[in-house]
Amino acid sequence: MKSLILAEKPSVAREIARVLNVRDAKNGYIEGNRYVVTWALGHLVELKMPEHYDPKYKTWRLEDLPIIPGKMELKVIRETSHQFKAIENLLKRNDIKEVIIATDAGREGELVARWILEKARCKKTVKRLWISSVTDRAIREGFARLRPGKEFENLYHSAVCRAEADWLIGLNVSRALTTKYNDPLSAGRVQTPTLAMIIERESQIQRFVPEPYWKIRADIGPFSAYWEGKGDGRIFSEEKAKEILAKTKGATATAVSVERKAKTEQQPLPYDLNELQRDANKIFGFTAKKTLNVLQRLYEVHKLVTYPRTDSRYLTADLEKTLAERLQAVEPAYREEVKPALANRGKVLAKRVFNNEKVTDHHGIIPTEERVRIEELSADERKIYDLVVRRFLALFYPPYRYETVRVQFDVNGERFSAAEKVVLDPGFKKITGKDAETDGEKFSGISQGAKFPVKNSELAEKLTEPPERYTEADLLALMEKYGLGTPATRAEIIERLLETETVERKNGRFHPTAKGKQLISLVNEELKSPALTAKWEKELEKIARGEADPETFLQNIRKETRKLVEEIKTSSKTYRAYNLTGSKCPECGSFLKERNTKEGKILVCSNRECSFRKRKDPVLSNRRCPQCHRRMEIHQGKAGPYFQCRLCNIVEKAEDQKPVLDKREEKRLLAKYAKKEESFGISLGDLLKEALKKNE
Repeated sequence: MKSLILAEKPSVAREIARVLNVRDAKNGYIEGNRYVVTWALGHLVELKMPEHYDPKYKTWRLEDLPIIPGKMELKVIRETSHQFKAIENLLKRNDIKEVIIATDAGREGELVARWILEKARCKKTVKRLWISSVTDRAIREGFARLRPGKEFENLYHSAVCRAEADWLIGLNVSRALTTKYNDPLSAGRVQTPTLAMIIERESQIQRFVPEPYWKIRADIGPFSAYWEGKGDGRIFSEEKAKEILAKTKGATATAVSVERKAKTEQQPLPYDLNELQRDANKIFGFTAKKTLNVLQRLYEVHKLVTYPRTDSRYLTADLEKTLAERLQAVEPAYREEVKPALANRGKVLAKRVFNNEKVTDHHGIIPTEERVRIEELSADERKIYDLVVRRFLALFYPPYRYETVRVQFDVNGERFSAAEKVVLDPGFKKITGKDAETDGEKFSGISQGAKFPVKNSELAEKLTEPPERYTEADLLALMEKYGLGTPATRAEIIERLLETETVERKNGRFHPTAKGKQLISLVNEELKSPALTAKWEKELEKIARGEADPETFLQNIRKETRKLVEEIKTSSKTYRAYNLTGSKCPECGSFLKERNTKEGKILVCSNRECSFRKRKDPVLSNRRCPQCHRRMEIHQGKAGPYFQCRLCNIVEKAEDQKPVLDKREEKRLLAKYAKKEESFGISLGDLLKEALKKNE
């Protein structure tokens, strides 16, 4: 009898098969003596859409809403149905006694596998492979301690609740808004409160009125000191600022207090996904989605980091014995940095990192025991890997110790202060980045009562500044604070806001669009409140832990859906399409709207029943202008396609372009003309020349 292993992706399935010595590749699976390894392609099964319950829902009508099926049903995704069929056939085999779920060890991975098994009506025993990295050792150890599938039933119920809640609220509210206001308007359980936070910040900026203030700096002996008064040193009266400045001219300053404080900064904990995305955005300007994609490659392809979609920054106690090997794995690229840790026999100095109670599904992101070959990583992969490794190495270094010295001076009754930081032991900052070091000589001999001349003083006028628009790092921090989404879904939510044109990214900061501002004004107050969504997320976490009832949660979601849709139906608010143009549709006469897409600007008909669309910007080809060498536009004329360079006014027929050989044809010709032993590294052109010579 055999076990069927279900992985989430073909790449992971191949790795599992290799480690378990499963070699016989078939169509959609790999078979061995003991195991059959197959894979999903992400989700193979999804919730049915409204039109699958009733064909009338193909046409969007306000009167049909809300759409709330009595029982949510599943359907196979058509594009990947061939792989579902392959898995379904395997599940029917009599020689397969059990299923081992080996999808990503998280809520979404559980859903991918369970929906496949449910749709295939699988009744076989289910076990779970739960691992935090895909190294050979992790896979072997994971299979040595497979867990019963029942242990993850609650996680599955939580995933189903999240999926159904997003369907019920997102689909119904989006359809209601779209049909009522005749424009594609997208709302959702997480994306709407996230948009609301961006718009609230924009509102604060627009309401802001700058106010002038003054600051006074004085050179007191060897020190650069600032007037501080009883607050932050800002003076909002020019007259008062000039009075204080006058008191400093030719004055003598007396040191009234000298305060020295020794301080310690503990080593930072390993990254969770959210913090890593924030740091990658601050340091490299990476979007959350890009960071997750790069991290996923480091996890799946290179096997250099542990499971990325984690919300914990702690490690379990049993990992301590593996850390020395992980140090040796990163040593080829971090020889000098690893030396002190290895000399100390891999002893972790940041003991607080070991906390089993603070590790949920997965521990913090750390390097695996897979030896790094840094030259095999892309530039982006190196950057993210470097952040992970340095944060990990910080655990083996002592805390950062420094001393702050703050001196307060009295100058004719006015209070000035000077401060300095003196680094006593750089500790872990040798790895993560040093603070500016000072020698402390200026402050070393100073004592209370010491007197110094005021050599120079100056007044600087400034303006108060509005709060800045959010960067991706800011937005991720807010989403985490309010419990909006999960580490795995936040990047996807941000991208959704950009795709629906409710926000746009300018110079790394989010600006709401006219569409986004109008959308928020139409949406129910509760739906745009982070508090409600945070409450739902907490409920989902409780369901995953077996502390809450999934059925009760879904009943409440259904009630909320009815309420939200009814409010939209009865609303008297108005909306005007922000992107309406003066041009009319040639097919139905309605006005055209301009939309931004990845392929450039397009014009679409404002009538939702009409499918007319055309490109506004010309399509650029890979053909270069023979004169200026810019990419030429490609157009469709009466005589067929042609290329045009508007700058040089050059036009060329498409037929003049050299035919391009596709990859399949190239492989066929290589196989035909090359000898077996020379088929690698020889160009097709050289082979064809050789063949012509032989014919001659």
